[in-house]
Amino acid sequence: MKIRKVGVVGCGNMGSQYTQSCAQAGYEVIVSEVSDSQLSKGLAAIESRLRADVEKGRLSLQDKASIMSRITPTTDIEEFAECDIVVENVTEKMDLKKKVFADLDEVCPEHAVLAANTSGLSIIDMAMATKKPDKVLGLHSGPLTAPFMEIIKTVATSDETLEIGKGFSKSLGMTFVIAPDIPGFVLNRLYFAFLLTAVRMVEAGITTPQDIDTIFTKCFNHRVGPLTQLDIAGLDNSLDVASGIYEQLKDPLYAPPTLLRKMVAAGWLGCKTGKGFYEYSEVGKE
Repeated sequence: MKIRKVGVVGCGNMGSQYTQSCAQAGYEVIVSEVSDSQLSKGLAAIESRLRADVEKGRLSLQDKASIMSRITPTTDIEEFAECDIVVENVTEKMDLKKKVFADLDEVCPEHAVLAANTSGLSIIDMAMATKKPDKVLGLHSGPLTAPFMEIIKTVATSDETLEIGKGFSKSLGMTFVIAPDIPGFVLNRLYFAFLLTAVRMVEAGITTPQDIDTIFTKCFNHRVGPLTQLDIAGLDNSLDVASGIYEQLKDPLYAPPTLLRKMVAAGWLGCKTGKGFYEYSEVGKE
């Protein structure tokens, strides 16, 4: 199947990245949000990133205009009626994701592939909200954060759907791995054990966020350390992911630390609120 038009549900941090990445790859993109204000915020983020690329000489003004022209914003899910593949990027809440998949199943064409961008929730549970679970898979990625895609195949995902997912990933310039539909898949099964351990060490007073991050940036050459990464991702989002993995595995390694829960309760969500493990002068950047 040749993909001509891509649908993206959600235009927050991940959704706006997917939208921009697909438009830059030459696809016509329909992106939806629950309100015009949320759409405007997401499109402004795309515009800002592209403007920065122009200023740095990585993109021409003409190319920037072409990319933006390929993006059609909407608050009406009926607009996905001609999409060949749709990627959902809504909050890590299973009930919400199931509703999105059920709604997409009603409006998308029979041949359309439906994909979930989730950090660890069960893809087959979402697939069973549709009448075509064979055409559902996971595409876990932050396309502009790293050129990497985790493609999740469920017990019901057809070989044809998997090949479409692989081809789509390649078209976005991604390196990919195939992961099983297990809690946390492969990436976050590894990564969250590491992130939550860092939080527990701070919680226990063993060391500071600064020292942990220095170890990983200077000794292991990571771009950012684990506590900075949590602030960038959003502590609320990370709490949702950790809680989802823990609820499925019941492994104490993935139990959200009390410190993380209390910071979220206090509204210290990281970069987007100006305070997390660090303080930020520019609020709202994720």
